[in-house]
Amino acid sequence: MKPITTFGFLGSTLDRAQGADRWSKWRPTVAMCQQEDLLISRLELLVEPKFADLAKSVVADIAKVSPETEVVVHEFALKDPWDFQEVYERLYDFVRGYDFQPEKEDYLIHLTTGTHVAQICWFLLNEANFIPARLLQTSPSREGGRDAKACGRYEIIDIDLSKYDRLSTRFAQEQERTLDFLKSGIATKSKGFNKLIEQIELVAVNSKAPILIMGPTGAGKSMLAGRIYDLRRSRVGLSGRFVEVNCATLRGDQAMSALFGHKRGSFTGAQSDRPGLLKEADKGLIFLDEIGELGLDEQAMLLRALEDKTFLPLGSDKAVQSDFQLIAGTNRDLRAQVAAGKFRDDLLARINLWTFTLPSLAERREDIAANLDFELERFAKTHRRQVRMNKEAREAFLKFAKGPEAKWSANFRDLNAAVTRMATLAPKGRITVECVENEIGRLREGWRSEVRSEMSEVVSEELDPFDRVQLEFVIKTCRESKTLSDAGRRLFAVSRAKRSKINDADRLKKYLKRFDLTWEKLQKAE
Repeated sequence: MKPITTFGFLGSTLDRAQGADRWSKWRPTVAMCQQEDLLISRLELLVEPKFADLAKSVVADIAKVSPETEVVVHEFALKDPWDFQEVYERLYDFVRGYDFQPEKEDYLIHLTTGTHVAQICWFLLNEANFIPARLLQTSPSREGGRDAKACGRYEIIDIDLSKYDRLSTRFAQEQERTLDFLKSGIATKSKGFNKLIEQIELVAVNSKAPILIMGPTGAGKSMLAGRIYDLRRSRVGLSGRFVEVNCATLRGDQAMSALFGHKRGSFTGAQSDRPGLLKEADKGLIFLDEIGELGLDEQAMLLRALEDKTFLPLGSDKAVQSDFQLIAGTNRDLRAQVAAGKFRDDLLARINLWTFTLPSLAERREDIAANLDFELERFAKTHRRQVRMNKEAREAFLKFAKGPEAKWSANFRDLNAAVTRMATLAPKGRITVECVENEIGRLREGWRSEVRSEMSEVVSEELDPFDRVQLEFVIKTCRESKTLSDAGRRLFAVSRAKRSKINDADRLKKYLKRFDLTWEKLQKAE
């Protein structure tokens, strides 16, 4: 059996007792050393300097009841024992400097003494694995209160034991509520998406580092960024604003001015000082959507602001400070942008610590039913008018929405627009089968127009109807695929199994070349 080392604060009130009758009083620090079946080999006792005399008395009494216990007194000065930041930082420094040897010793944290702030800090440090210990709780005997039995009773708490399943269940329920919050209350069935949200939840509450959210336009990057901000504000005390900006709308001096601010007269039209969005996000969070659209100069300024928390407004020689957190969004392959010289590799390295890719709506067709209900509820809240779908209409819409014919090229924006149109045109607040059929026609025509537009961007020659239909499908598949090889595997899924040599990428390249197309040209035209 390994020796036991216990950490704890001196109880400035509970451990205080004078005279001979002190032995009939329950004093937690002394009492835990009186337990017959708990042998403490070493007690690391944290003591504020003003209680040094009390500490000497307690140490002397421990020597009488448990001479085999070595007591090591640590002077632990605190300006305010109820200041959470001060207590946590002091305890953190203490445990980080302690030589833990878990293979040789067992460790306990005595939670009964110290302020409530100190107890919480002990628990947090233990949960964060800075202290490889179990929790020790002491208390007076149940009969008669503090004076009944001097040694009282104790309990060792190991959160991982089945005995504390109820507590673990509470934690699990709280996490479920958090995940539900991040998903806007939408009961999703996609295992991949739910796993992604679980990872985002862990990062959102445990890291202040930048987050990069990738995914196609309309996949929900902006909504998720807002939810992460709300979660951090409620769980980790983020106090500043949520600032959102679409970088695709920023160009030239406007971009510099919008992000970093400017001084009056720094350029034509600058008639007054402007703080800039990064300054407005001080102590808060800024969401830079479509970050790949930023110019290289703005990227360099942003990198400095991320690393130093300072930046220079246009026309100023005095740096401005802003302690902001960043979430970036993009629908582009930033690594390809780096290779093309359009994005700084050092900035990508800085924002790429936590990268999450949101799937398109077409990749989450099992979640369309839940999102349909969400959009109907959102319409009702926005327009203050309840609209419902009858059973037949709902089934007709979902049959189309989940089928291969539904492109959902704009993802949730397409779904939101479809619900808004049906709800607006619904007779007497009831979406009927006729409403659904009309909307399906609008969606089909809209997607056909998109394809025709895309075709006109990349193909100039007239094509036979046979070639046009085939090429439309190939272009769509290329744009939905991450790589040339991935697109080839999808397009040649059957014939590739019959070939002795498989080179899907080469076959696709040769097909595209017939129409003077390349993989790169299709990506740029997107």
